[in-house]
Amino acid sequence: MLKFIPAGTLKKAFEVFGHFYSIDLKTGDRIDCRSVLEIVTRERKPVDIDTLSRKTADAVFIMMNPGSSCPLEAVDNDISSEQIGRLKMSLVPTKPDTTQYQVMRLMHYCDWSHVRVLNISDMRDPKSGKFIERYKEIEGRTGFTAHSLFSDERTHELNEKLNRKINAPVVCAWGVSSDLDPLIERCLSKVSQIQERTGLLKKNTDNKYFHPLPTLQKYKEKWINNIFKQMNS
Repeated sequence: MLKFIPAGTLKKAFEVFGHFYSIDLKTGDRIDCRSVLEIVTRERKPVDIDTLSRKTADAVFIMMNPGSSCPLEAVDNDISSEQIGRLKMSLVPTKPDTTQYQVMRLMHYCDWSHVRVLNISDMRDPKSGKFIERYKEIEGRTGFTAHSLFSDERTHELNEKLNRKINAPVVCAWGVSSDLDPLIERCLSKVSQIQERTGLLKKNTDNKYFHPLPTLQKYKEKWINNIFKQMNS
């Protein structure tokens, strides 16, 4: 069993940067979003943080949504829905959440210095149930799907964000809820051909990958051990 590294230790070793923005729809709705998260070791952090988004990552994670992730400084990135395909990157220091600590633990044991985190939806909401209700309501009422990086409007952006080292894994970890199926299928239509795609699949499924942060501590530890074992098999 791998030692479960406490968050306090991880904070000293890693820093987190994200790109936050808000979309104003024609319907008057506003959606607060985060398009990417870059986790980097303090010793490898570049002087110009924005260059992180152009660097080849040691791994790319694809998870559900940004959760409780929030910037540590003021952000004023408001765009209209028509501008989503021309999203400009500007990274800011970000408060890590408990899911990101799980990624850091894996980074430590895999000796990775840079991981990029993407999501099947950019919509920020700390409660997964509320997020699911929100994305379904927005898509059903407005038809707007480009809150997902895996929508056709954002193909160029996605290709840039999948930039990683040769043979670096793309780790699927978006959870096992059937309510996510439209978002999962949208994602898989873009990444299914990636040979390095991996993750911990739920038994008897082909698209439900366990999230890094299950409720119980013993399952958090199990996820770390199982994904590390899979990486090294």
